[in-house]
Amino acid sequence: MLKGFREFISRGNVVDLAVAVVIGTAFTAIVSAIVEGFINPLIAAVFGRPDLAAVGNFEINDAQFSIGVVLAAIFNFLCVAAAVYFFIVLPINKLREMRAKEPEAEEEAVPPEDILLLREIRDALRDRV
Repeated sequence: MLKGFREFISRGNVVDLAVAVVIGTAFTAIVSAIVEGFINPLIAAVFGRPDLAAVGNFEINDAQFSIGVVLAAIFNFLCVAAAVYFFIVLPINKLREMRAKEPEAEEEAVPPEDILLLREIRDALRDRV
């Protein structure tokens, strides 16, 4: 049971997923800081509202609706996805391409003498028939 778990954990996909979650969390903090320090003041200057969540609020029968909250979540997601793609996925893919392009020093193995002799016998027998 532990052996199977160990094999599962040591697979590349699981490790890649764990790294992606950690890096995604770190980028989320960076994106949140950018939104709070740059985007929200920019929105306040343009729309006269303190942040994106305050844009497009309305009420119907005492139910509060906020288009800005949805827009803020979409914006944060796109920023995190772009950062992960451009700073992690793209460089790793380039590195994999470079490794794949490197010529491998595979020399064609010369078969042993007995194999060559057996091939000659096989060919001679084939020609007789």
